[in-house]
Amino acid sequence: MKYEWRKKEKALYLPPTRPVSISVPCLRYFVIRGQGNPNSPQFGEYIEALYAASYAVRMSYKRGLEPEGFYEYTVYPLEGVWDLTEKGRAQYDGKVDKDELVFTLMIRQPDFVTPDYAAETLSRVQGAKGDSNPRIAELAFEEFNEGACVQMLHLGSFENEATSFAEMEAWCADQGLRRQSKIHKEIYLSDPRKVCESKLKTVLRFGVEEA
Repeated sequence: MKYEWRKKEKALYLPPTRPVSISVPCLRYFVIRGQGNPNSPQFGEYIEALYAASYAVRMSYKRGLEPEGFYEYTVYPLEGVWDLTEKGRAQYDGKVDKDELVFTLMIRQPDFVTPDYAAETLSRVQGAKGDSNPRIAELAFEEFNEGACVQMLHLGSFENEATSFAEMEAWCADQGLRRQSKIHKEIYLSDPRKVCESKLKTVLRFGVEEA
Protein backbone atom coordinates (compact mmCIF):
# COMPACT_ATOMS: atom_id res chain seq x y z
CA MET A 1 0.00 0.00 0.00
CA LYS A 2 1.29 3.46 -0.94
CA TYR A 3 2.57 5.56 1.97
CA GLU A 4 0.44 8.72 2.25
CA TRP A 5 1.95 11.52 4.32
CA ARG A 6 -1.44 13.24 4.56
CA LYS A 7 -2.76 10.21 6.47
CA LYS A 8 0.35 9.06 8.34
CA GLU A 9 1.88 12.38 9.40
CA LYS A 10 -1.04 14.68 10.10
CA ALA A 11 0.66 16.34 13.06
CA LEU A 12 3.46 17.60 10.81
CA TYR A 13 1.46 18.57 7.74
CA LEU A 14 -2.20 19.08 8.65
CA PRO A 15 -2.41 21.29 11.75
CA PRO A 16 -5.63 23.07 12.77
CA THR A 17 -6.44 26.68 11.86
CA ARG A 18 -5.19 27.76 15.28
CA PRO A 19 -1.69 27.75 16.79
CA VAL A 20 -0.34 24.49 18.19
CA SER A 21 3.07 23.43 19.45
CA ILE A 22 5.03 20.63 17.80
CA SER A 23 8.46 19.03 18.04
CA VAL A 24 9.74 18.46 14.51
CA PRO A 25 12.26 15.60 14.17
CA CYS A 26 15.40 15.62 12.06
CA LEU A 27 14.34 15.09 8.42
CA ARG A 28 16.08 14.87 5.04
CA TYR A 29 15.36 17.08 2.07
CA PHE A 30 16.40 18.03 -1.42
CA VAL A 31 17.03 21.78 -1.07
CA ILE A 32 17.84 24.80 -3.20
CA ARG A 33 18.61 28.37 -2.11
CA GLY A 34 18.00 31.71 -3.73
CA GLN A 35 17.02 35.34 -3.34
CA GLY A 36 14.40 37.57 -4.91
CA ASN A 37 10.72 37.94 -5.65
CA PRO A 38 8.78 34.65 -5.68
CA ASN A 39 6.43 36.17 -8.26
CA SER A 40 9.23 36.44 -10.82
CA PRO A 41 9.27 34.03 -13.80
CA GLN A 42 12.66 32.68 -12.70
CA PHE A 43 11.28 31.46 -9.37
CA GLY A 44 9.56 28.57 -11.09
CA GLU A 45 12.94 27.15 -12.11
CA TYR A 46 13.80 26.47 -8.46
CA ILE A 47 10.56 24.57 -7.93
CA GLU A 48 10.90 22.60 -11.16
CA ALA A 49 14.41 21.52 -10.17
CA LEU A 50 13.22 20.22 -6.81
CA TYR A 51 10.37 18.25 -8.33
CA ALA A 52 12.64 16.80 -11.02
CA ALA A 53 14.89 15.29 -8.35
CA SER A 54 12.01 14.24 -6.10
CA TYR A 55 10.17 12.43 -8.88
CA ALA A 56 13.41 10.79 -10.00
CA VAL A 57 13.44 9.07 -6.59
CA ARG A 58 9.70 8.36 -6.61
CA MET A 59 9.76 6.72 -10.05
CA SER A 60 13.18 5.05 -9.70
CA TYR A 61 11.64 1.58 -9.37
CA LYS A 62 10.35 1.77 -12.94
CA ARG A 63 13.95 1.89 -14.18
CA GLY A 64 15.37 -0.60 -11.71
CA LEU A 65 17.19 2.20 -9.89
CA GLU A 66 15.34 2.12 -6.59
CA PRO A 67 17.43 2.09 -3.38
CA GLU A 68 17.34 -0.60 -0.72
CA GLY A 69 14.19 -0.33 1.36
CA PHE A 70 12.21 1.49 -1.32
CA TYR A 71 8.42 1.64 -0.97
CA GLU A 72 5.78 3.49 -2.96
CA TYR A 73 4.75 6.82 -1.51
CA THR A 74 3.19 10.16 -2.32
CA VAL A 75 5.79 12.86 -2.99
CA TYR A 76 6.00 15.24 -0.05
CA PRO A 77 4.84 18.86 -0.43
CA LEU A 78 6.98 21.83 -1.36
CA GLU A 79 8.29 23.76 1.65
CA GLY A 80 10.08 27.07 1.98
CA VAL A 81 12.11 28.77 4.69
CA TRP A 82 11.91 32.55 4.35
CA ASP A 83 14.12 35.38 5.57
CA LEU A 84 15.17 38.88 4.46
CA THR A 85 18.50 40.29 3.37
CA GLU A 86 20.17 42.78 5.71
CA LYS A 87 18.86 45.56 3.48
CA GLY A 88 15.37 44.09 3.63
CA ARG A 89 15.46 43.92 7.43
CA ALA A 90 16.74 47.48 7.72
CA GLN A 91 14.00 48.96 5.56
CA TYR A 92 11.17 46.77 6.86
CA ASP A 93 8.22 48.94 7.89
CA GLY A 94 5.53 46.32 8.19
CA LYS A 95 5.53 45.57 4.48
CA VAL A 96 8.02 43.13 2.96
CA ASP A 97 10.07 44.14 -0.07
CA LYS A 98 9.82 40.88 -1.96
CA ASP A 99 12.94 41.62 -3.98
CA GLU A 100 14.85 41.34 -0.69
CA LEU A 101 13.51 37.90 0.26
CA VAL A 102 15.98 35.09 0.91
CA PHE A 103 14.63 31.57 0.59
CA THR A 104 15.50 27.92 1.00
CA LEU A 105 13.04 25.74 -0.89
CA MET A 106 12.87 22.04 -0.13
CA ILE A 107 11.01 18.78 -0.61
CA ARG A 108 11.33 16.10 2.04
CA GLN A 109 12.60 12.66 1.03
CA PRO A 110 11.65 9.28 2.54
CA ASP A 111 13.96 7.76 5.14
CA PHE A 112 15.32 5.21 2.66
CA VAL A 113 17.04 8.00 0.68
CA THR A 114 20.64 8.00 1.92
CA PRO A 115 23.22 10.72 1.17
CA ASP A 116 24.92 8.42 -1.34
CA TYR A 117 21.70 7.61 -3.14
CA ALA A 118 20.70 11.28 -3.15
CA ALA A 119 24.05 12.20 -4.74
CA GLU A 120 23.55 9.53 -7.40
CA THR A 121 20.05 10.83 -8.11
CA LEU A 122 21.15 14.44 -8.39
CA SER A 123 23.94 13.46 -10.77
CA ARG A 124 21.49 11.47 -12.89
CA VAL A 125 18.96 14.32 -13.03
CA GLN A 126 21.68 16.83 -13.83
CA GLY A 127 22.77 14.70 -16.78
CA ALA A 128 19.22 14.26 -18.07
CA LYS A 129 17.73 17.71 -17.48
CA GLY A 130 20.56 20.07 -16.56
CA ASP A 131 20.63 21.69 -19.98
CA SER A 132 16.95 22.64 -19.80
CA ASN A 133 17.09 23.88 -16.20
CA PRO A 134 20.45 25.15 -14.91
CA ARG A 135 19.02 25.37 -11.37
CA ILE A 136 19.31 21.59 -11.07
CA ALA A 137 23.05 22.02 -10.55
CA GLU A 138 22.27 24.03 -7.40
CA LEU A 139 20.34 21.25 -5.66
CA ALA A 140 21.68 19.69 -2.47
CA PHE A 141 20.63 17.01 -0.01
CA GLU A 142 20.55 18.11 3.62
CA GLU A 143 19.18 17.30 7.07
CA PHE A 144 17.14 19.81 9.06
CA ASN A 145 16.31 19.55 12.74
CA GLU A 146 13.66 22.18 13.49
CA GLY A 147 12.93 21.04 17.02
CA ALA A 148 10.41 22.99 19.11
CA CYS A 149 8.02 24.96 16.90
CA VAL A 150 4.58 26.52 16.74
CA GLN A 151 2.49 26.08 13.61
CA MET A 152 -1.00 26.59 12.23
CA LEU A 153 -2.90 26.21 8.97
CA HIS A 154 -3.30 29.51 7.13
CA LEU A 155 -6.25 29.74 4.78
CA GLY A 156 -6.26 32.18 1.87
CA SER A 157 -3.81 34.55 0.24
CA PHE A 158 -0.10 34.60 1.04
CA GLU A 159 -0.51 38.36 1.38
CA ASN A 160 -2.60 37.89 4.54
CA GLU A 161 -0.13 35.68 6.41
CA ALA A 162 0.76 38.51 8.80
CA THR A 163 -2.61 38.05 10.53
CA SER A 164 -1.87 34.38 11.22
CA PHE A 165 1.66 35.15 12.41
CA ALA A 166 0.26 37.75 14.83
CA GLU A 167 -2.13 35.12 16.20
CA MET A 168 0.72 32.64 16.58
CA GLU A 169 2.92 35.14 18.41
CA ALA A 170 0.08 36.12 20.77
CA TRP A 171 -0.53 32.43 21.53
CA CYS A 172 3.17 31.95 22.24
CA ALA A 173 3.10 34.82 24.74
CA ASP A 174 0.18 33.20 26.55
CA GLN A 175 2.09 29.90 26.68
CA GLY A 176 5.32 31.39 28.01
CA LEU A 177 7.07 30.94 24.68
CA ARG A 178 9.01 33.30 22.45
CA ARG A 179 9.55 33.25 18.70
CA GLN A 180 13.24 32.60 18.02
CA SER A 181 13.49 34.85 14.95
CA LYS A 182 11.51 36.27 12.05
CA ILE A 183 12.67 33.35 9.91
CA HIS A 184 9.75 31.04 9.26
CA LYS A 185 8.74 27.98 7.27
CA GLU A 186 5.80 27.59 4.90
CA ILE A 187 4.47 24.24 3.68
CA TYR A 188 2.36 24.50 0.56
CA LEU A 189 -0.62 22.14 0.59
CA SER A 190 -2.27 23.78 -2.44
CA ASP A 191 -1.10 24.53 -5.97
CA PRO A 192 -1.74 28.26 -6.66
CA ARG A 193 -2.07 27.42 -10.35
CA LYS A 194 -5.07 25.17 -9.65
CA VAL A 195 -6.69 26.57 -6.49
CA CYS A 196 -8.29 29.99 -6.15
CA GLU A 197 -6.51 32.34 -3.78
CA SER A 198 -9.22 32.26 -1.11
CA LYS A 199 -8.90 28.47 -0.78
CA LEU A 200 -5.12 28.18 -0.56
CA LYS A 201 -3.87 26.09 2.37
CA THR A 202 -0.43 26.84 3.79
CA VAL A 203 1.18 25.56 6.99
CA LEU A 204 3.01 28.38 8.78
CA ARG A 205 5.70 27.38 11.28
CA PHE A 206 8.46 29.02 13.30
CA GLY A 207 10.90 27.92 15.99
CA VAL A 208 10.23 28.82 19.63
CA GLU A 209 11.97 28.86 22.99
CA GLU A 210 10.94 29.53 26.55
CA ALA A 211 10.39 33.23 27.22
